[in-house]
Amino acid sequence: MPPPPAKGRRVIDREIHLARALLVESNALLRSVAAAQLRDVGVGHLSQTSRIKEARLLIEREPFDIIVCNREFEGLDDNGQDLLDELRRENLLPHRTVFLMVTAQARYHHVVEAAEASMDGFLVRPYTTGLLSDRLREARQRKRELADVLQALDSGQNELALARALKRFQEQMPYAIYCGRLVAELLLRMNKPDDAATMFQKLALPQGAAWARLGVARCRLANADLPLARKAVTEVLKDEPDNADAHDLMGRVLAEQSDFDAALGAYRRASMLTPGCLLRAQHTGALAFYQGEAELALKMLERSVGLGVQSRLFDAMTLSLIAMLRFDAGDMQGVVSMGVQLRRYRERFPASQRLQRMEGTVGVLAALLGDAQESALLALRQLSLQATESDFDLEGANLLLSLWARLPASLAQAGEHEALVERIGMRFCTSKAIGEVLSASARRSEPALRVLQRCQARITAVAEQAMEHALRGNPGTAVQMLLAAGEQTLNAKLLELTGALARRHAATVADCAAKAAQATELLKRCCHPVSHIAGMQRTGRAPGGLQLRLRAEVKTAAAQPAPAAVDVS
Repeated sequence: MPPPPAKGRRVIDREIHLARALLVESNALLRSVAAAQLRDVGVGHLSQTSRIKEARLLIEREPFDIIVCNREFEGLDDNGQDLLDELRRENLLPHRTVFLMVTAQARYHHVVEAAEASMDGFLVRPYTTGLLSDRLREARQRKRELADVLQALDSGQNELALARALKRFQEQMPYAIYCGRLVAELLLRMNKPDDAATMFQKLALPQGAAWARLGVARCRLANADLPLARKAVTEVLKDEPDNADAHDLMGRVLAEQSDFDAALGAYRRASMLTPGCLLRAQHTGALAFYQGEAELALKMLERSVGLGVQSRLFDAMTLSLIAMLRFDAGDMQGVVSMGVQLRRYRERFPASQRLQRMEGTVGVLAALLGDAQESALLALRQLSLQATESDFDLEGANLLLSLWARLPASLAQAGEHEALVERIGMRFCTSKAIGEVLSASARRSEPALRVLQRCQARITAVAEQAMEHALRGNPGTAVQMLLAAGEQTLNAKLLELTGALARRHAATVADCAAKAAQATELLKRCCHPVSHIAGMQRTGRAPGGLQLRLRAEVKTAAAQPAPAAVDVS
């Protein structure tokens, strides 16, 4: 443990000598000056790096109490703002960490970005040690002032954090706006979008802050009210056409509306505005792949690889998609290279069946290009056996459809490809958007596209027939029909409808409660939640939202649970 600072130094608090700090600055001279200033204010442990990518990895691996990061990195797309945004979105910073941004210029939109990213401080170079000391002192004081709220969040007591933050907001105590924003985010995560929207609207009233208006849009999206969500985001973009979060959220809304061309445009714009953002590059590249925009897809996916394969935010699906694009271009070396990278990536997670599936996918592509077609067909059939397993998911379905669409039709037995497509289609055609993504994966095969269209129509027909039985006074028949189809197909839409209808009539129809339980068990075992479309939206990121580092919620006797209906007035 380092000793307390000597008298006469600019000590900002009694614990500063115990703090662990990270300095991110590409210029060696400026880094040396900043390091001396941090030591002068009493920081006891200091790590330094000159690159954003290295900083991201350091932050993922160890906790820091203070991070001082330069905003601009000359000659690079990366910048400190993108790093902070991404770390906040991905819950990689504990609430107690103070993040200070340093910039050579204080343009208006930089200041707005800093405020909306919940940054702890903004320093314009050249700055004095005294100013650095003041910024750190104020930020650390704020952390101490809100310690009870932040501690509840870090310990997983989300309802207790909500109650404490709401009290501070209602009593207009210090940092009331932050607490109001925290309340809104927690309500949204607790599946109370109407209450959350009310809070966001109150927060938006004084100055029409974009983050608050986007919060309202996110609440509409959570309520599946896509037209209102789109309208709310559109209004933000009218006022702030370069708001990256608004473009990001618009892409999500448009994807849910199955307007994938427009969604790609929105994601692409968000990525252009934040070129150092790994996730947005991946999202844009994945959607471009499924939309048939091969050149754009390869550019964005390879940018993602360059931004950091070692990052926890990197998705290995990117390597699989690049391999397919290289296969389409006849680039054997490119396909093999992706296979090597996937093998190295899988060494970090040897038990991952998902990564094994991806590595197998690239192996099939390499075998096809290497004229080992019999071996490729055998490996593809082995992969296809997974389609009947309970942990098979939408991503695996897209990979299989993409592989079979690239297999020469003469290799497979008659009807073999179509039978697999039907099995996948009946299981995963749960919405128009997902149906179109599956079709995009299979677009190189006209027979497969026709099968998927039939599957979508059959699932819809079963649901409609069951509802007709229920409306005619035969809910038991409807539940039995849906459950039988759900058991056979493992289709989440049919199983969810089974459970909802069975629970509604459990008091009046025999066996409905048992059938509801059966449907719920099948859902848990075989129907994983779809948190992404076309390789996007895998994470819980919320464009424009206050980024919280939440743990799994813990119920304790000391917790003060939020009431069923929260009064945010």
